[in-house]
Amino acid sequence: MTTHNVITTWKGKMQFESTNPSGETITINASQENGGEGEGLRPKALMLSALAGCSGLDIASLIEKMKLKVDHFKIETNADLTEEHPKTYSKVFVEYHFFGNNLNEVKLKRAVDLSVDKYCGVMEMFRQFTTVETKIHYYNTL
Repeated sequence: MTTHNVITTWKGKMQFESTNPSGETITINASQENGGEGEGLRPKALMLSALAGCSGLDIASLIEKMKLKVDHFKIETNADLTEEHPKTYSKVFVEYHFFGNNLNEVKLKRAVDLSVDKYCGVMEMFRQFTTVETKIHYYNTL
């Protein structure tokens, strides 16, 4: 079994520094309306970044393995937040945007489906507490 160790250290006021198992660090801070200085990343938004990053890494790997030609792609993640405390995501929307000439839409959809349904552990974790909807967009860049 692999264990991830993350250390999060209070830096004063509403700011924290958090390590990653790779040794990299990020700054976490509350918004100004919540007593922070507005610098750094917000915890719940980080969850959405983790979701997109996990799925994106899967897809990038599959694009390479399938020898697909994609100029670039991006993942847009939006989530509805509940009104009551503790505020959680009640619904998450993940949109995949692929750009390139002569995109193989069938294989790109297969790559997304494999990530969403099989490989992305963060996606599976999200499904334990919310509904996740996905959509794919293709843009021909001739």
